[in-house]
Amino acid sequence: MLLLGIDLGTSSIKVSVIDSATQRCLCTVQYPDTETIIIAEQAGWAEQSPELWWENIQQAILKAHALKVYDPADIGAIGIAYQMHGLVLVDKQQKVVRNSIIWCDSRAVEIGNEAFKAIGKEKCLSDLLNSPGNFTASKLAWVKQNEPVIFEQIHKVMLPGDFIAMKLTGEISTSISALSEGIFWDFKNEELSKDVFGYYGFDTAIIPKILPVFSEHGKLDKAIAAKLFLATDTVVTYKSGDQPNNALSLNVLKPGEVAANGGTSGVIYGVSDKLTYDEQSRINTFAHVNYTLQQKRLGVLLCINGTGILNRWVKDVVASGLSYDTMNLEAAKIPVGSQGLRILPFGNGAERMLNNRNIGAHFHHIDFNLHSRSHIFRAVQEGIAFAFRYGLDIMRGNGMNPSMIRAGHANMFSSEFFIQAFVNSCGVPLELHSNEGSIGAAIGAGIGKGEFTTENAFSNVRALKVVEPKKDSEYETVYQEWKALLEKHL
Repeated sequence: MLLLGIDLGTSSIKVSVIDSATQRCLCTVQYPDTETIIIAEQAGWAEQSPELWWENIQQAILKAHALKVYDPADIGAIGIAYQMHGLVLVDKQQKVVRNSIIWCDSRAVEIGNEAFKAIGKEKCLSDLLNSPGNFTASKLAWVKQNEPVIFEQIHKVMLPGDFIAMKLTGEISTSISALSEGIFWDFKNEELSKDVFGYYGFDTAIIPKILPVFSEHGKLDKAIAAKLFLATDTVVTYKSGDQPNNALSLNVLKPGEVAANGGTSGVIYGVSDKLTYDEQSRINTFAHVNYTLQQKRLGVLLCINGTGILNRWVKDVVASGLSYDTMNLEAAKIPVGSQGLRILPFGNGAERMLNNRNIGAHFHHIDFNLHSRSHIFRAVQEGIAFAFRYGLDIMRGNGMNPSMIRAGHANMFSSEFFIQAFVNSCGVPLELHSNEGSIGAAIGAGIGKGEFTTENAFSNVRALKVVEPKKDSEYETVYQEWKALLEKHL
């Protein structure tokens, strides 16, 4: 049997096909070639079209087929990974009623803050493990307050992966993991949160049926199967947010194991077996992919909105058409510390680890006679690495002390000097793997189909390399200077 994995990212779609018998990846494709636009009608807003996601996913699947390295009829199961926290709303005809308000949108910050106060800090943290903050439930409350006509049309509320599964199968379902990332789930009472639904005035009927992450979420619609040249008995057997899925793809499933990701946003994600929370809700706790009511597995997530998106912005605005590889080659010529240039990468909405502040990006100590675009290229990646370190110290303060961090050799972690900045500022070894999101989604599909278990799904996976931090690294001094600049903006 072949397994197809879909990774619905902010910038693009990736699709991979793997052989379940060998766990070997047959192909990975990306679509479209240009990065998907984020719609921002006002400062701090961020939306995307779910229908465009769906169109791009279909094109990505057909692009994979066109490589002719497998028979599409042999695909037996599909897994979906998706950008977390997005709000997708459909009516009774399964039609989208508005664009998705995505993860980096900041419009609901104050709504969530008011809910935090009204429900109570202690109850929110003990039951929800998070502040309602800027998450999906608060985004839905914004729609209720500001777009009542649209709110009245809502039949079901979904996360982005639930929507894609609906488009594939015609069936609507969700999971505890998805509900927890939306701040709809009460961990203490193991049910939809009466506090959140009561305070916001939501009817629980808007929530789809709840299924395990690894389970049958529906067979392909016959018309969709024909259009995509897939067998009609192909099933969707896995749906997960991109960060839990990234952790799965790196075999981060046991308490104490930690993964990192450096895409549009940056994430450090550790697994715990305790219902843990940060008193300031700067890091967040959600149900991991292998969470069950009998065996608690929680994902403790640090998210930094402004990481890879800053590198992309610099590429578009400063690099004059250079590739990322060429930017990296130029940056490598500049010494550690970028000769005094310091960049704070926070320009992509409110940052949870900065107490939901949106401080914007900042360039410090630019010298017009000294600094070139190569200095900017390096300072950007150092600033991103230092943001990871700042967040990791928050996680350490909450009991997550990794002895090793795993990451896919992709996005920011494909840059050798970014890897050095990350490892030496964080002081933790980094284990690099070839797996990435769409491969993880395909593996998840195999687990959901019963082709293998979480214990043996990675039996053939080997790390590419391990990068150890240097003793007495000069990055520590540069980081402390960077941190002092950040604290002036807080």
